[in-house]
Amino acid sequence: MKKLYLCFLLILFLIGCSAPVKTFRDRPEVRRWEPEIAIIDSLSKAENYPDDAILFTGSSSIRLWKTLAEDMAPYQVIQRGYGGAKLSDFAVYSGRIFSQVRCSAAVVFIANDITGSPEDKTPEEVRKLFLFILKTFRRYHHGKPFFWVQITPTPSRWKAWPQINLANELIRKECMKRRNTCFIQTDYAFLDGNGLPREELFISDKLHLNGDGYRIWSAIIKDSITKVKQTSD
Repeated sequence: MKKLYLCFLLILFLIGCSAPVKTFRDRPEVRRWEPEIAIIDSLSKAENYPDDAILFTGSSSIRLWKTLAEDMAPYQVIQRGYGGAKLSDFAVYSGRIFSQVRCSAAVVFIANDITGSPEDKTPEEVRKLFLFILKTFRRYHHGKPFFWVQITPTPSRWKAWPQINLANELIRKECMKRRNTCFIQTDYAFLDGNGLPREELFISDKLHLNGDGYRIWSAIIKDSITKVKQTSD
């Protein structure tokens, strides 16, 4: 009886995680990313990486990270970002992104679901989509470390920060419950003494990091990776 009860709970959990993705799967704003994902597919099939490479994937901050390989050395990296990614489309394509590469860990950053627009998702929707993406990663890379990079406080989206930060907190709590699942906090480095975004760390759009911003961001991320790897070695 106990086993049946546990199976029932597992089924409910899987249904709960899958439901948000079914909602988005056939939407035009999701399907429009098919050409971008096809490029990622072709890269994964054409390029070879060592088994201990770290997969960096997510939205434009990953795609635009020109110094990623240099910043993460001596770790080998696989760069798989696409501009404008949201959790809702990344979740739909996550199986293709995760299944086609061998890696020792994944670092994921996606920050476009709450921007201050009427179409924003709720923090709870963000949490559920995060869980689906994590579940998909675990399906293909069982037991490997999964790093989620906190959504950065940016000048252009500062009005939405309370909701963004609530989503951050929900994801942080989920990460704390799970083994080999790390929430990388970065906000402290991007806020000034008055608790406002440090505009000098962003390019003119006040959304994407400039060189100084990437240097700070990459140092925090690399330090988190190193701590986890030293613990697991």
